[in-house]
Amino acid sequence: MPIKNRLSEMHAEITGWRRHLHQMPELLYEVHKTAAFVEEKLRSFGITDITTGIGRTGVVAVIEGKANTSGRVIGLRADMDALPITEATGLDYASQTPGLMHACGHDGHTSILLGTAKYLAETRNFDGKVVLIFQPAEEGGAGGKAMCDDGMMDRWGIQEVYGLHNAPGIPVGEFAIRPGPLLASSDEFEIIVTGVGGHAATPHEAIDTTLVASQIVVSLHSIVSRNIDPLKHVVLTVGTFETDSTASNVIAHTARLQGTVRTLETECRGQAEIRVRRIAEDVASAYGAKAEVIWTPGYPVTINTVAETGYAVEAARAVAAKVTDDTDPIMPSEDFAYMLEERPGAYIFLGNGDTAMCHHPAYDFDDEAIPLGCSWFAELVERRMPAV
Repeated sequence: MPIKNRLSEMHAEITGWRRHLHQMPELLYEVHKTAAFVEEKLRSFGITDITTGIGRTGVVAVIEGKANTSGRVIGLRADMDALPITEATGLDYASQTPGLMHACGHDGHTSILLGTAKYLAETRNFDGKVVLIFQPAEEGGAGGKAMCDDGMMDRWGIQEVYGLHNAPGIPVGEFAIRPGPLLASSDEFEIIVTGVGGHAATPHEAIDTTLVASQIVVSLHSIVSRNIDPLKHVVLTVGTFETDSTASNVIAHTARLQGTVRTLETECRGQAEIRVRRIAEDVASAYGAKAEVIWTPGYPVTINTVAETGYAVEAARAVAAKVTDDTDPIMPSEDFAYMLEERPGAYIFLGNGDTAMCHHPAYDFDDEAIPLGCSWFAELVERRMPAV
């Protein structure tokens, strides 16, 4: 596969950065050491147009090509945050922070974009500007939205935006992508059921919230099977069920459910919310109880635009052994979706081989994927903004 020679030469160096970052995982917006490392490396590459504190702790840097007659500006994004998981890899470069680890490969993504930055700063074989986006808080903190809310797209005049994510199960050396919806939206709900507590021996004097909440759980699953078009994609999960009692001879006064709704179709989000609220409230009412529904909108659907997906595929085919351009969408969510709501662009999966899945304590990013990721970013820039 024609990985760029310079990036092959840099492989060991970039791997060193990745393993260093792996040892110092940070959560959400508290990525201060990671952001400082990114800034230090960018400056060592001769990049001077660097802005910190975008989206609280994000870093944005600009590299200009040999010319700027095209007026084109392309954004490349990597996420920096880790997860609250105790690492179980046994690696000599394992996390040195108890209870935290890079279990989703963001250390790899950050290092790939740094490697790309070094290559582009050396060669500048393009006509236009590249905006490097190092984002905090992808893992539930909506750092991508925070950077957009800080005016990133307009401030740097970004016209297209691209990102990647490693994918266990896809062989190293391969890419996978599709136009349109690639990852699902994810909204959270909490349902608090209030009845009348009592003694287990006198249920007729109580309103049993365990029974009511159980009926709500069963009824919620009718949304996907009976309210949503069967040709559309919705997953509803009730993840927790708690009552205010742990005694076997007590009828609980309150019960609490928490769950998520995921979909690949934007219009289904509103439909699902309406049905969750109605089912919870009406089922509770039928038993003489009350249900309060708290709905928390999460990440939108990640939707690749058609033309930009084509550009991403062309660049991937130039550097990889195999590119799947019609991969199936998946139901996890990704806050790169916020950037794609503001600008056309594409998100691609980079093969991570036969490893543990993301968010698993035994997961580790495969460093053999680094030159592929860097070459894809670089090839994309050079193809979209060819040097004059």
